[in-house]
Amino acid sequence: MHLELTPEAILAQLGYNQNEQNIQKVKKILSNTPNIEAFLPHLPSFADALAVEKGYIALSNSKDYFKIKCDADSSAANEEAFHELVKHWSDKYKLQLQRVVGKNTYYIIGHN
Repeated sequence: MHLELTPEAILAQLGYNQNEQNIQKVKKILSNTPNIEAFLPHLPSFADALAVEKGYIALSNSKDYFKIKCDADSSAANEEAFHELVKHWSDKYKLQLQRVVGKNTYYIIGHN
């Protein structure tokens, strides 16, 4: 079975309102992120796994990428687990990530 996530379905999975601005943002992200369609079926389960470590996937306000983020008020142990989880998923699903220096934030910039 092939799961195709439309921009509307992606917004619903990530907890966003389905308005025209957000739909257009998702479309920009999808067109800007090489081979992301290969990872999209795994996006909901990745978001669920991140939630355990107080992390989440969001639409970036400043770049046309999905953003992986951990809340700033997390404990050091939680932050370490968050980074290990992101690395595990990145390795497993061949994600190209860009980490924001000094923050618990990554951009999904591509898929190999």
